[in-house]
Amino acid sequence: MDSLPPNARRLAQHAGQRHALFVYGTLQFPEVLEVLIGRVPPLQPATAPGWRVATLTDRLYPGLVPAPNALAHGTVLSGLTPAEWQILDAFEDTEYDLRTIQLTDSTDPAWTYIWTSAVTQEDWHPQTFATTHLTQFAAHCLEWRRQL
Repeated sequence: MDSLPPNARRLAQHAGQRHALFVYGTLQFPEVLEVLIGRVPPLQPATAPGWRVATLTDRLYPGLVPAPNALAHGTVLSGLTPAEWQILDAFEDTEYDLRTIQLTDSTDPAWTYIWTSAVTQEDWHPQTFATTHLTQFAAHCLEWRRQL
């Protein structure tokens, strides 16, 4: 496994255990999912208690970080194929750690990408992103996907 790139090693550690994926940033937008994996899987609104969706310095996408009294709002993606997991995992920065967290209104934990580096004090707002950056970001994702 040492010859695999970092993201492939991260995903391989969870092989056979892939279930729902909690997304809280750019991956909750159907436009981004369509470009990256060629479809929009079933989406279910979800909330993660004890987490915050934080703005990252000089990046359009956010990071999920622990915050004891906060609620992180996002979406659960279900029915992802192994190939789709590989694409989404390759898309994620190596500064994310793939882990399970507990969601409100669910007895089963969900996988998510936890940010492991510095964040700003500001929360990331999906509506602001959608209005200001979504079209350009989806185009960037399309270019990234073509190079995969």
